[in-house]
Amino acid sequence: MALFGKPKSTPVRIIKRKEMPEGLWTKCEDCGEIIYNKTLEENLLVCPRCQYHFSIGSDRRITQIIDEGTFVERDHDLISLDPLSFRGPKNYADKVVEDRRNTGLPDAVVTGEGKINGHDVVLGVTDSRFMMGSMGSVVGEKLSLAIEEATRSGRPAIIVSGSGGGARMQEGMFSLMQMAKTSAALARHHKAELLFISVLTDPTMAGVLASFATLGDVILAEPRALIGFTGPRVIEQTIRQKLPPGFQRSEFLLEHGMVDAIVHRKQLKSTLAQLVAYL
Repeated sequence: MALFGKPKSTPVRIIKRKEMPEGLWTKCEDCGEIIYNKTLEENLLVCPRCQYHFSIGSDRRITQIIDEGTFVERDHDLISLDPLSFRGPKNYADKVVEDRRNTGLPDAVVTGEGKINGHDVVLGVTDSRFMMGSMGSVVGEKLSLAIEEATRSGRPAIIVSGSGGGARMQEGMFSLMQMAKTSAALARHHKAELLFISVLTDPTMAGVLASFATLGDVILAEPRALIGFTGPRVIEQTIRQKLPPGFQRSEFLLEHGMVDAIVHRKQLKSTLAQLVAYL
């Protein structure tokens, strides 16, 4: 073998790798798994590896829960005003217009009527894409009107909460009034001996949790959803103590009797249908 005849270096041909098209893959926010978007869609936006439930908008939620072709939206044209002429880093009126443009929603909740496996229901779904699903005058009014319609027609009411913003500070007392208004509407619904099911998703916080979200005859939650009045970091800073593992997650609340069941997104529609049929 001609050892001394070998070239000092071996030429390497560099092949330029074709760039991967964008929008085909999503990284799981919990386990870091790279998921093909079509697979994620087929799995109802749940990570197939760790079962992390991605946040979804009201349109997807309604499609997943309500029988195809049966949903009729209510009070679509209600829009938020600016009663306090709120000024900040971004004026309230400008922020509302921006979120309407980005989400295609008039405000942070969609309400309407439809069927779940053939059962008539009235449904409300808050949407965290619009100002974190916070509850202003329009959200409170639309939910109250939906609940009142459920009471008049003798149908079950279902509200799916995904509100990390609580009461909308830009509306001040007008927003806080919605907590009492929605609670009063549910009290009349309960007095009529009608069913209200509350579904808590990630996140459900603050004024929403302190009003209609925890008044359900049955309270369901998605796995590992953050549910509480204020965030765990704020609580730790306030009381200067370390909180228990999993504090304010749905599993912790189930263990302490704050929710009735944790339901995987794939089983949510069938579970709601069974509850409506039985109760």
